[in-house]
Amino acid sequence: MMYARQAVVRLAARPSSAGVVPQTARNMATLREIELRLKSVRNIEKITKSMKMIASTRLAKAQRAMQSGKQYGIANSEVFQNAQPEEASKRKLFIVISSDKGLCGGIHSSVSKATRRFINTGENGGSTDSPIVVVGDKAKAQLSRTLTSNFSVTFNQIGRDIPTFADAAGVADLVVKSGIKYDAIAIVYNKFVSALSYEAAVMEVLNEEVLKEAAGFKAYEMEDDVTKDLAEFSLANAIYAALIEGHACEISARRNAMDNAQKNASDMISSLQMQYNRGRQAAITNELVDIITGASAL
Repeated sequence: MMYARQAVVRLAARPSSAGVVPQTARNMATLREIELRLKSVRNIEKITKSMKMIASTRLAKAQRAMQSGKQYGIANSEVFQNAQPEEASKRKLFIVISSDKGLCGGIHSSVSKATRRFINTGENGGSTDSPIVVVGDKAKAQLSRTLTSNFSVTFNQIGRDIPTFADAAGVADLVVKSGIKYDAIAIVYNKFVSALSYEAAVMEVLNEEVLKEAAGFKAYEMEDDVTKDLAEFSLANAIYAALIEGHACEISARRNAMDNAQKNASDMISSLQMQYNRGRQAAITNELVDIITGASAL
């Protein structure tokens, strides 16, 4: 009778062979999954940390370039303050400044949302048939969902590094030669507020006809070529100022995004490590219970 009871205990201690997975095997599979995920998150943390360091290094250079480029925008604003038209511009062209790169938070969404608001609500002279020129693939992809019919010209591969005046002059030249009809241009770009914040802003540029009719310009006798060259040069200046400031905002936003991503990865690593330690401890406890149960049965 005693031998029969020992046999029953041994059978109860053994796992059933009818497709039932032992508890230890399930724990090992879970621990393996957690270990693989920990390795993946650690790699992501290293990448985000490296990208943050690169962005931090580039930010100081971008801010210096922005301070120099802002002088172009200041000169433009002084010219157009003395050349305000008597009537509001009827047809306005919107130039949206973004870039081709991502991983920088909502830097592209801010200008896209502002442009959609101007077009849909009529703010800043916008209308449903206002033409749009987009610089950068990110804003192009976002605006193409609802405003594809408004697209006139799109640009990419601009501002991969710090934008130059040659980049802005090329954009301005193609806009002028595209034959788009407009009375004024509204450049939608990201304004640099601080290293932690930015906001969508609008810079207005008047065309050649509006400058000729302005009271401030009528007071002087000037040849037609002078006004035409001034309008084209002012457009290139404004685009350059917007490009250089938008680039500084992008680098700052990427640094902040990578900093947040690194912190999130660190928190996730801590959570997964604790989960892994608890699972490993539970697996060891189960194995000790099995050993003690088997020894007691013997």
